[in-house]
Amino acid sequence: MAGHSQFKNIMHRKGAQDARRAKVFTKLIRELTTAARSGLPDPAANPRLRTAIQAARAANMPKDTVERAIKRGSGAEDGASYEEVRYEGYGPGGVALIIEVLTDNRHRIASELRSAFDKNGGTLGESGSVAFMFERVGLIRYPAAAAGADAMFEAALDAGASDVQSGDAGHEIACAPDDLGAVRDALETKFGAPESARLDWKPLNTVPVGEAEKAQTLFDLLGALEDNDDVQRVSANYDVPDDVMQRLSV
Repeated sequence: MAGHSQFKNIMHRKGAQDARRAKVFTKLIRELTTAARSGLPDPAANPRLRTAIQAARAANMPKDTVERAIKRGSGAEDGASYEEVRYEGYGPGGVALIIEVLTDNRHRIASELRSAFDKNGGTLGESGSVAFMFERVGLIRYPAAAAGADAMFEAALDAGASDVQSGDAGHEIACAPDDLGAVRDALETKFGAPESARLDWKPLNTVPVGEAEKAQTLFDLLGALEDNDDVQRVSANYDVPDDVMQRLSV
């Protein structure tokens, strides 16, 4: 299993379903608020806000919760102002990690991240310490049912995408960061709203993690980071063999 910014394959999740749902909502509310503050509160004129609203709908967030978050971001209601910060570090086995954060307290989150790394065999590094191992890309995801692989491939390339990967899990379209808006809009016209459309960090190379104990510690670190309300997204360059994943899932 290769590491990516999504945690869809990470096992051994902790907590009940309602607790996980609350954490997802917390992260989405912060993104909605920040997106509304960074541009117009109208999703038609604010691509980041439109994407955040789509993600909130996909998570079944109540409409009034979405509207309140947008109002706070636009200044219509009082609320915290979140700062976008990027942290970098190394996990077990030399796996590189980029952590994207929305926080109202930079000192607190730095301390919490350092603690998570220290407790799980990692090291929080300086800015730029691992970013050179990743490529900044625009990443758009559609469910498999949105289109056939050939149709998505042709439409994406016509729209200016640089790469398309299709499979049972869906379609993943990559493009240059500056082209994200144009590619997303072109595909949205043809296939409807995507599951997600955002800037991402794509590993240039992956680090093999072949020891079950080391892989478990890495997943513990990733889980601890994901559980933090301030953490929006984590990108990692690990590659865990299938046989190790099977042992961990027992």
